[in-house]
Amino acid sequence: MIRYHSNQKFIQIFSKDEIMYSDFENCTFDACDFTSCDFTGVAFIDCRFNDCNFEAARINYVALRGAHFYGCDFTDVNFAMVDRLLFDVSFTDCTLDRTKFYTLKLQKTQFTNCSIIASDFMAADISDSVFHLCNLHKSLFSDTIAIRTDFLTSFNYTMDPQKNKLKKAIFSKDGVSGLLAHHEIIVK
Repeated sequence: MIRYHSNQKFIQIFSKDEIMYSDFENCTFDACDFTSCDFTGVAFIDCRFNDCNFEAARINYVALRGAHFYGCDFTDVNFAMVDRLLFDVSFTDCTLDRTKFYTLKLQKTQFTNCSIIASDFMAADISDSVFHLCNLHKSLFSDTIAIRTDFLTSFNYTMDPQKNKLKKAIFSKDGVSGLLAHHEIIVK
């Protein structure tokens, strides 16, 4: 039986099976710990998460539809198995180090002031997304679709233009060296 929660505020540590088979709509989560949760049958619709911990959480099969994350920790989280139907998220001031976005459709996703170190965007579609002030050190972009993606203010990225679709993507002059790193070209 699915439990439905609407317009509620949560401040707590969730146990492993406490949120299974639950729908949350227009809810706010403040300083919640989701590290040991089982997200089977869980949907977050138009929800806001503030300073929550998802570090190493197994978020398989969770539906994220209009989920906005502020100051959350997603270190070592694999997003590749989330429910892809109407997947819609944004991240502000979040830690997304070693996350996996493999093959996800992330069009028009906003990443603002995030640490995205050694993350995997392989075969993901990040078209029309914005990476504003994000550290993308050692993040993997291979077979990534980044059409009209805005990397203008981000830094420490490396990606091979021959192995990614970068048509009309936006980069700063300082960031161009990250596009040439695979060719062992030195720009001064």
